[in-house]
Amino acid sequence: MAIGLSLWAGRKYYLNKMTLRELLVAYFTHHSILTYLALIAASIWLAIVFAAAPGPPLFAALVIVLIYPLVEYLMHRHVLHSRVLYRYKATAALWKRVHYDHHQNPNDLAVLFGALYTTLPTIFVIGTPVGWLIGGPAGAAAAFATALTLFSLYEFCHCVQHLPFTPRYEWLRTLKRHHLAHHFHSEQGNFGITSFLWDRAFGTLYRGVQEVPRSATVHNLGYAGPEREAYPWVAELSDDDATFAAARRRSRSPAAPDRDPASA
Repeated sequence: MAIGLSLWAGRKYYLNKMTLRELLVAYFTHHSILTYLALIAASIWLAIVFAAAPGPPLFAALVIVLIYPLVEYLMHRHVLHSRVLYRYKATAALWKRVHYDHHQNPNDLAVLFGALYTTLPTIFVIGTPVGWLIGGPAGAAAAFATALTLFSLYEFCHCVQHLPFTPRYEWLRTLKRHHLAHHFHSEQGNFGITSFLWDRAFGTLYRGVQEVPRSATVHNLGYAGPEREAYPWVAELSDDDATFAAARRRSRSPAAPDRDPASA
């Protein structure tokens, strides 16, 4: 962990300027990936310790594998792309970190990786109850280990989709093409990262840029114009919006409270 932190300290990694070899080094030295790997090992050990028989933990792991693509899709479409989080001061910084920054600069590896304070609770809350219902403590540990493994693979797959690298396999090339269209043509479709099964099932898959019009909000996710004026907290936290934030603070009365729809 200390080695990883030292390699990342003060450095910026941009995927469009990296090779696959450089990505592998950056990936396996990032503190979040190292944390996942440590927790995967610990969870597997706990599953073995608590298991009276191998069946329930293995079944719990299989269920997580089956439901993971759906969870990935639903989280991306209905949480990360939700316009609710930036409208509340308490959650504006969270939304900025978990997705706005990534769409603002898709090649910045530092914001592509999920923040541990958001990823670990989500994985735990979604995965462990399913495993517990199937196999008790052993099932919960197996489910958590499986979900962490799948999310680690998701992070790597996501990195490769932004890397100037052509995957060997056609299905990976297709995933890459769909995801880049999501970032640079229209964010209103192609929500799957590791699978486009649920995009197809819910009608949000588009295979080429000619199928849907270019979105005006592909980089800002709708946080612009009147929305940014009404809910300025993300802008005030963003370096690229420093001028906007300073101007707004000067124009605001010192006694005027921040507007928060929760208090409306």
